[in-house]
Amino acid sequence: MTSPEYIEVYSANGQLEADMIRLMLEAVGLHVLTRGESAGAVYGLTVGPLGEVRVLVLASEVQAANELLTALEDGQLENPSPDSYPPAAPEDDDSELE
Repeated sequence: MTSPEYIEVYSANGQLEADMIRLMLEAVGLHVLTRGESAGAVYGLTVGPLGEVRVLVLASEVQAANELLTALEDGQLENPSPDSYPPAAPEDDDSELE
């Protein structure tokens, strides 16, 4: 049995950036792996070869990942405005308990 082929779609500066990209891709159902030099993680490096973390997806999902990453770079992805959230439930007033 052969293991699935993963292709690099993004090179991040440090584990934090790689994790944000990984979570975004996983949120839409893509299969994602990250690979980086362990010395970079130990010393907290985020630049250069030791700080680089590669983000990989299944070969069959490369096109979907690239489209999403392009949309991110072009500023087409954004958080919903606070007005679009449902109203919060009123907080309990402690004075009613007395």
